[in-house]
Amino acid sequence: MSEDHTHVQEFFTVRAADWDSRFPDDGPAYAAAVAELGLREGDRVLDAGCGTGRALPPLRAAVGASGTVVGADLTPAMLQAAVRAGRDGDGHLLLADVGALPLRSEAFDAVFAAGLIAHLPQPSENLRELRRVVRPGGLLALFHPIGRAALAARQGRQITPGDLRAEPNLRPLLAGSGWRMTSYVDEDARFLALAVRED
Repeated sequence: MSEDHTHVQEFFTVRAADWDSRFPDDGPAYAAAVAELGLREGDRVLDAGCGTGRALPPLRAAVGASGTVVGADLTPAMLQAAVRAGRDGDGHLLLADVGALPLRSEAFDAVFAAGLIAHLPQPSENLRELRRVVRPGGLLALFHPIGRAALAARQGRQITPGDLRAEPNLRPLLAGSGWRMTSYVDEDARFLALAVRED
């Protein structure tokens, strides 16, 4: 396991048990972001870096009983928290690195990724791996329940010009990884960038 992976696992392992209680009001923001994906009954969706699985219930509601929902995360403690919260009933949980997914190519209609991009050790390569598992024309949602400025303020830091989530940085990063950004919202109440897989 790389040093980057070890750092991510250590960061989230110590926070897993009380992660949901630290952010108890995020549910509506997750549901609204999932709605923007426009998923349909029977669709197949991957929650990449699913953490405690907060997106799994709205993803399941969007694709219905005939759809497929998979939540993949690198940190066992986060997946265990998802199980304790009962969210394993909304999707299949998979212990996996989103940079090397044990999933078939073009297996999904969409990928939902909450808070993921800041933790990717190789963003371009990792976004290409997410592209691999999505069908041509499939969608990617990069989401955070609060915007960049609000998150920086919460963490007591300033936004830097090199922030990957800044539109001038994210648009070419996605394009170089085989995605075309179709919308970008960065408000205090949410961050949501949507992209479509180019053929």
